[in-house]
Amino acid sequence: MPATIFLNATVITMDPARRIIEDGAVRVVDDRIAAVGASAEMRPEPGDRVIDCRGKLVIPGLIDAHGHAGHCLIRGIAADTSPLWMKIVTPTYWHHTTREFWQAEGMVSGLERLRAGVTTGVSIISSMPRSDDPEFAVGHARAYDQLGLREIICTGPAGLPWPRDVTRWETGTPVRRSITFAEMMEGAEAAIQTLDGSGNGRIKVYLTPFTIVPSIDPSNISTPDQAVRLTQDDRDHARAVRELARKYGIRLHSDAFAGHIRLAFQDKENALLGPDIHLQHCWGISPAEIDILAQTGTSVTHAPPGRNTPVIEMMARGINVAVTTDGTAPNRFFDLLQTARLFQSVQHVLRGHDRYYFPPGKVLEMITIDAARALGMEDQIGSLEAGKKADLAVIDMRAPHMTPDWQPVHRLIAQGVGSDVETVMVDGRIIMQDRRITQVDEIEAFAEGNREARALVTRAGLERHLHEPGWGQLYRTFEEPVSLPELQ
Repeated sequence: MPATIFLNATVITMDPARRIIEDGAVRVVDDRIAAVGASAEMRPEPGDRVIDCRGKLVIPGLIDAHGHAGHCLIRGIAADTSPLWMKIVTPTYWHHTTREFWQAEGMVSGLERLRAGVTTGVSIISSMPRSDDPEFAVGHARAYDQLGLREIICTGPAGLPWPRDVTRWETGTPVRRSITFAEMMEGAEAAIQTLDGSGNGRIKVYLTPFTIVPSIDPSNISTPDQAVRLTQDDRDHARAVRELARKYGIRLHSDAFAGHIRLAFQDKENALLGPDIHLQHCWGISPAEIDILAQTGTSVTHAPPGRNTPVIEMMARGINVAVTTDGTAPNRFFDLLQTARLFQSVQHVLRGHDRYYFPPGKVLEMITIDAARALGMEDQIGSLEAGKKADLAVIDMRAPHMTPDWQPVHRLIAQGVGSDVETVMVDGRIIMQDRRITQVDEIEAFAEGNREARALVTRAGLERHLHEPGWGQLYRTFEEPVSLPELQ
């Protein structure tokens, strides 16, 4: 079978030996890596496609193990009101988005990830998971599939209270209704049935409750006096999630903060902890909770700057920790290289500017092989090894900020940005070459994204704010009772 050979590259393998091969090559046959080694060893055969990577790096495709779908088309909204941001955007997602919005956002977010060399991305439907309409997940995944990316769609039940009000727009006019916990689970199951394993296996679904313990604060640290014991709702929630995950053999993902882990561990039968789940954030968790994560083999994903996340302490206990973007709103980006550098810089500040913490090689692990491990996919992606899926990115080093061309891992983490990515392969198929994407019309995709974003603003009655100098005052409008339905 004809092969694709990336020749004359500096190959950063991220394999168990962490080899860096100067004048290296990667041979790809079908959807798998057939060989990784020196260029002199990779003799092209008739019919092979050879891509000259002189002056370039070849790295594993980057992996973003936690991000939010929807963010790319609400950027800027409430960006200057951090304490109120979640209270503003969650009702927007739950009452003003349409099926068309989610598909358009899937295309924009997929393009942003693709151009930054992110070949696998986690996408949680909404800031707080919304599963009442499985078509939201289906439309989003359809866009990623069209681009040729890997996507892990995360859908599941929102936190308490149940039921919750949502607004649906299938008829073109708003229809408000209440959805129960059971209906949220039914919607998640429908998404699993439709999507999991689609796109030749590139699309997966993880069951994603908003948090692992719904009875305490879903977005902040809970002190010991606030997190005392599990409620019956907590136990029923965990049992239902576990039963659905077991039914389809799928993995789990959720958020957790101080108090959640200690409480979840009280439920020995159905705790949402273990090697089949990765938890985002883990702000302020105690030494005892770190011990629980280590004991249960639970992975953690962390988005900088984070808040009171004991990253070093978790890693010292052998807990796998990966770096994620957490989405693109209110003021983030899907550029994992810049996100990784931000993580490193924050940790240096927190550790008294001690640069022995998080050297570049470790940081690169946290957005490749460690992220693959968090997703339970380390046997398939995250490194360049024979037999693994052919997911890789080619990065042009011939730029002022990447010169001189020595210490390639240092250059990549210290100076690299997503726009340095030149070529991307996923599943053995080149989906961006020489920075050109041929599967879709990017200009039309961005135009459609803008149309859907403006339509969202219109549905929310906020058109006049588009012409103001900034969005910093937007929260005042959202505080008016008539401007936005409350999320109940």
